[in-house]
Amino acid sequence: MPRTTTFALFYLAVFLQAGAYGLTFMLPRLFDTFGANEVVVGVMLFVTAVSTLATVYYSGHLSDRFGRMPMLSFACVAIAAALAAYAAAASVGILLFAASALLGFGWGLTYGLAPIVLTRLVRPDQRVRYFAMLSIGVMAGFGLSPVLASVLENTGFSIHDAFSITAALCLISAVLFWCLTESVRAHALNTGPEARSRLSLDALARVFASPARLPVTMVCIGASVFAGMNNFQTVFADERSLRYADYFLIYTVTVVLFRIVLARFKGGSNPYLTIALLQYVMCGSVLWFMGIGNSTALYWGVAFLFGIGYGVSYPILAAMAASDAEEPLLAQTLQLFALTYFIGIFGFPLIAGWLIVEMGSMALLALTATLAAIEATMALRRARRVAKTSQTSP
Repeated sequence: MPRTTTFALFYLAVFLQAGAYGLTFMLPRLFDTFGANEVVVGVMLFVTAVSTLATVYYSGHLSDRFGRMPMLSFACVAIAAALAAYAAAASVGILLFAASALLGFGWGLTYGLAPIVLTRLVRPDQRVRYFAMLSIGVMAGFGLSPVLASVLENTGFSIHDAFSITAALCLISAVLFWCLTESVRAHALNTGPEARSRLSLDALARVFASPARLPVTMVCIGASVFAGMNNFQTVFADERSLRYADYFLIYTVTVVLFRIVLARFKGGSNPYLTIALLQYVMCGSVLWFMGIGNSTALYWGVAFLFGIGYGVSYPILAAMAASDAEEPLLAQTLQLFALTYFIGIFGFPLIAGWLIVEMGSMALLALTATLAAIEATMALRRARRVAKTSQTSP
């Protein structure tokens, strides 16, 4: 299979299975059909978080044993089963817990292994570009699936149908990953055996002792901000009589377009300064959201700015994690990057759901804005140290 075709089908597979994560934004709406509130959503996503973290930690062990592409295929089958279980659920019970655990298992593998596959196919100086394209596929998938859910609801289908359709798309993704196994091996820059990628306590300690500890920590905070804004966006929109589909569509289009435009951008001479500026925009968009009331036009503006701030800074931060890593620990660093990302993505909703029920949505938005400011400031401090080092070096 030609190299270009291999990349195109790989990104298509990523896009098709990414819709599963986008449907987690619809869980408040799904659970409302059988009387469960945001606290239950948080609990289910916490189950997903535990499953995800365990899976990411052992993803290297599994890929060393069975291969990265076959494990990506198996992960998509697990995700499809999880979505089918959500679609069939009619009450809070074992089926929901099983679905949440399967979703975490599947996403832990796909999110942790896909970047590692790319690092075997591209040169170090190409990583920002190809990571950006990977994130475009992910963003398009999980940004458009809530829009699909809204369209289905408006045409007489149920939210359960959206989960069933996305499960079928994940099965197609599984077939694509399986069929690409030989082609990915043929196009690898290093034709030798895959480097061992399993995590260990020693590897964790070495990663956190390296400069890569900053992006690994920052991505956890940024994922919490993302979850705070997006996982309960249906709740925010319903409170203000706004259309949540507008937010997800504008956010997704903004992220995809800017990542395409900036696919060859490597962050400038000081990438952490670029990250800091973008994340201050992200913080500002959350603060703005707190004061817009029920204005549709301002709501679109929030989605646009959050898309620029979070959406553009993320692939640069991912590339910095790879650049800051010790070369022998590149695979482990990227897995740890995924691990801490999922701590934020699936762990923070437990806090967020409790805040909404006990203190209201404004309390959640205030905490989200605070976390965004902290992450941006961490990037700014690293940028200043980089600038000082470059000035003092001969």
